[in-house]
Amino acid sequence: MAELEVDVDPAEAGFDAGRLARIGAHFDRYVENGRLPGWLAVVRRHGRIVYLGSGGHRDVEAGLPVETDTLWRIFSMTKPVTSVAAMMLVEEGLLELDDPISQWLPEFASPRVFVKGSALKPFTEPAREPIRVWHLLTHTAGLTYGFHHGHPVDAIYRAAGFDWGTPRGLDLAACCARWASLPLLFQPGAEWNYSVATDVLGRVVEVVSGLPLDEFFESRIFSPLGMADTGFVASSMSRLAALYVPDPTSGRAVRNDAFGRLGTCRPDCLSGGGGLVSSAADYGRFTEMLLRGGELDGVRLLSPRTVSLMASNHLPGHVDLEAYGRPLFAEMPFDGHGFGLGFSVLEDPVKARTLSSAGEFAWGGAASTAFWVDPDEDLTAGFYTQLLPSSTYRLRPQLRQLVYQALVD
Repeated sequence: MAELEVDVDPAEAGFDAGRLARIGAHFDRYVENGRLPGWLAVVRRHGRIVYLGSGGHRDVEAGLPVETDTLWRIFSMTKPVTSVAAMMLVEEGLLELDDPISQWLPEFASPRVFVKGSALKPFTEPAREPIRVWHLLTHTAGLTYGFHHGHPVDAIYRAAGFDWGTPRGLDLAACCARWASLPLLFQPGAEWNYSVATDVLGRVVEVVSGLPLDEFFESRIFSPLGMADTGFVASSMSRLAALYVPDPTSGRAVRNDAFGRLGTCRPDCLSGGGGLVSSAADYGRFTEMLLRGGELDGVRLLSPRTVSLMASNHLPGHVDLEAYGRPLFAEMPFDGHGFGLGFSVLEDPVKARTLSSAGEFAWGGAASTAFWVDPDEDLTAGFYTQLLPSSTYRLRPQLRQLVYQALVD
């Protein structure tokens, strides 16, 4: 198990220690007034931990505090892991970004696209081009999530059993077959829509590699990087944080066990889009690997050129995410952000109204976890809590502001 501790004087890493202390004071207020059950934040610069702070409880009812080895359901922070897995196969010549996914998933051979109508009576037309690997990586495939509630196709997904999660008893292959039978939101490559695309990508990884997704992750990513606490099943149930939602009246965090099975047993569907449990130490090793151009402690998963490609804006027309009128996170506006192969990419800090650097790439999870990688400042940061949904509070931009206002070199 990787250990977490501050291992450099903040001044040596270009930070003002007094200003860094504002991070803890800020998020402790969320705990004190009951809005967050607990939290943990880690900031690394030049490969050293310059800030480590935490507060509150991983399980309020049991009185168990947040500790450095607490395990968190990271939901969509799983997506960058799946994206790295796919790009490893690209580097090995087993995949190409332009390959139609029907080469491995024949159920996607003839997708149809929603044109008009309703969820009960949709009118569709054939897709004008196949769904390709890069469409999955960039969320431009035309797939969706049932929980979006913004389009008739979203409702079609919900009617098929895909809202928050997947139907019991369906494995990843069966889920992909169901998704392939549903209409696409738009023509592949035409727009951006956050979706089950990364889950489908996980199935591509399975078929191409010949390994179940959990075995690929473990043998090719987690074990080489020393991520012993990351997987679809928590390595320790006693260390796993409980999940909470805001009370609609008081705003206080109240326990919600609707996702109680997630991380406690091997799931029917190995979700490459949102199924992993991890620790701050483990996921920090993953983000440091990305910051170092695909290598950490002598273990290379990707080449620097591949990571650079992943951290470039691939959106049609090179626009930003806000151009699609589908803001994903109310607490994290995406003005000035594009999307790469697995995560958002900051292109214009002024337009984004952030102190972060151009070139930062990042993502987060539904339970308000988040990370970012800033190559320009040689910095990574991670935030861990367990509050659904992530749009409840503006935790991510607040953490960015607090980190960068303390950077004084």
